[in-house]
Amino acid sequence: MTGLPATSQRVGERTGLSGAVPTLSRTAGFWVVAATVTTLLAASSAPSPLYPVYQAAFGFSSATLTAIFAVYVLALLLSLLTVGRLSDYVGRRPVLAVALIVQAAAMAVFLGADGVSALVVARIVQGLATGAAVGVLGAYLLDLQPADGSRLGSLVNSVAATGGLGVGALLAGLLLQYGPQPTRLIFEIFVIAFLLLAAGTALLPETVGRRPGAWAALRPRVSVPVAARRAFLRSTPTLVSTWMLGGLMLSVGGSLLATVFDQGNHAVVGLVLGSFAGAAALASTLLRNRTPQFMTSLGTGLLVAGAGAVALSVVTVSWPVFVVGTVVAGAGFGPAFLGAFRSVSQLASDHERAGLISAIFIVSYLAFSIPAVLAGILIAVVGLAPTTLGYAGLVTVVAAATLVDQLVARRRG
Repeated sequence: MTGLPATSQRVGERTGLSGAVPTLSRTAGFWVVAATVTTLLAASSAPSPLYPVYQAAFGFSSATLTAIFAVYVLALLLSLLTVGRLSDYVGRRPVLAVALIVQAAAMAVFLGADGVSALVVARIVQGLATGAAVGVLGAYLLDLQPADGSRLGSLVNSVAATGGLGVGALLAGLLLQYGPQPTRLIFEIFVIAFLLLAAGTALLPETVGRRPGAWAALRPRVSVPVAARRAFLRSTPTLVSTWMLGGLMLSVGGSLLATVFDQGNHAVVGLVLGSFAGAAALASTLLRNRTPQFMTSLGTGLLVAGAGAVALSVVTVSWPVFVVGTVVAGAGFGPAFLGAFRSVSQLASDHERAGLISAIFIVSYLAFSIPAVLAGILIAVVGLAPTTLGYAGLVTVVAAATLVDQLVARRRG
């Protein structure tokens, strides 16, 4: 077992005839974790194309839809603040296994949803599970990444997350338009997938040994190691601008397509929402070898252009301009987030990674959720188009200010 860290040799080595469960190699384990990230984020975006269907079936208002969105984010943030650091103390595998089982339970609640109460419960359970999982998955990818200097862990973390968001929206849209039992089949698939992935955690190599302090880790806390604090603060404006834009696309994108642009085909809605995440994943992959500073600056510039195009599309009621703006914005989201994530995440030691990555996602999801919730409230007052225009304008201003800050910082060295 040459080349493995001492912790992995101790808790995750192959045992053959010893009777213990054999583990996957580090390379195989890395790609299983990457697939888990993709599946987790696909499940988080899958309900987005279904919300208009639920709204019509159950007869609830835009304010109720906003509440369903808000409880998911609140549960996710609560989980990040409490369970986010736990795997640094008890190991990656047990925390991930429990989170995936809870995620399967959330999909089962969606499967039997017959009213608003069931949707609220499903989103709360899903938020708790997602918050518990994202920190450990991000840390796991960095633990298992090849030791060749490629920094593959941060790249896959970004690509798998954004790609998963796209896959979930696209798959849900396609099944909603063309599949049998359109509001059930997608969740049946995810129930099976999460149960299989939860069982598969037994085969993953463990990378963190147990250490004291697990109960203390459950106290709500944003954990940023001293060595990473300066980079974390410098990256916060980028995280805010990127995830604000993600909140715009996933919170009002489906309704905007269906009403303002009169696109009633659910597959088209899923395809457009998926193109945002797909462009993010592709741009991240193409720019993976550039410096974090270059990626954040270029990505933020594209965010400005994409958000501006989305605002213009609402003013002109132009469907093609909206599609172009969505793709350009996605192409900015990917490298901007990857650059910020990479500049911060590598500054933590093994037993600090889950806490730091949870802190990154706490900032990201706050930026993702707060404007989206406010937008949902405003939609009921002033309407969808004016609210979207204001939201897109706000994202454009924040991203432009972030870009100026980045350029000034680079000029100062």
